[in-house]
Amino acid sequence: MSLDARVADVTALLQRVAANHSPAGLASSFGAEDMVLTDLIAKHALPIAIFTLDTGRLPAETYALIDRVREHYALKVDVHYPDAHALESYVNVHGVNGFYRSIDLRQQCCAIRKAAPLARALAGRSAWLTGQRRAQSVTRRDLAVEEFDLAHNLPKFNPLADWSDDEVWGYIHAHEVATNPLHARGYPSVGCAPCTRAVEPGEDIRAGRWWWEHPEHRECGLHRQPLASVAQIEPFRVRP
Repeated sequence: MSLDARVADVTALLQRVAANHSPAGLASSFGAEDMVLTDLIAKHALPIAIFTLDTGRLPAETYALIDRVREHYALKVDVHYPDAHALESYVNVHGVNGFYRSIDLRQQCCAIRKAAPLARALAGRSAWLTGQRRAQSVTRRDLAVEEFDLAHNLPKFNPLADWSDDEVWGYIHAHEVATNPLHARGYPSVGCAPCTRAVEPGEDIRAGRWWWEHPEHRECGLHRQPLASVAQIEPFRVRP
């Protein structure tokens, strides 16, 4: 299928979501995939809100891109933050970087900084969209374009689920879409600064996210239920 056909299919899906699931929102981390969807939403003036989760530990480059999106597209970007008291309690007990010590502590941090704000962001919405793709990681290999999110009790759409890396970047280059400059520095996936590193040649494109954990654990809880059990992991060591 040509890239133009791919774009037409995604555009039709976005239009259907906007028409049948209002109010809908795009959960954006301002990665390459989210920028493709943002560009399509803006070009077609679709009534799909764009929101993001400011964990308080995002890279400076991500904050700069959020401002650039607001200015370039004249779009409102809703920002949701962690509960200050919950975050303060976690840091006081476990330290600001306690998430390196175990999967449980890392998931607790993600729950406070991401999952709880997401729940607030989705309150009152009829559907949400993401930029997830099957090719991103082992945890997403069975990703559907359309699904029902039991945790939030609403439809969930992953319009780029079956897109390849080349298709995402082909669209970005063809339409001159702005992207996070960290992508060009070896960061195909960008999350919180202390939990993201550049990937090595041949590594999975999400290998730089929570790289000290096993691949099947590398989700923050936004897109799946927390693990039924947790395991201690090797203590964090600074990369040479």
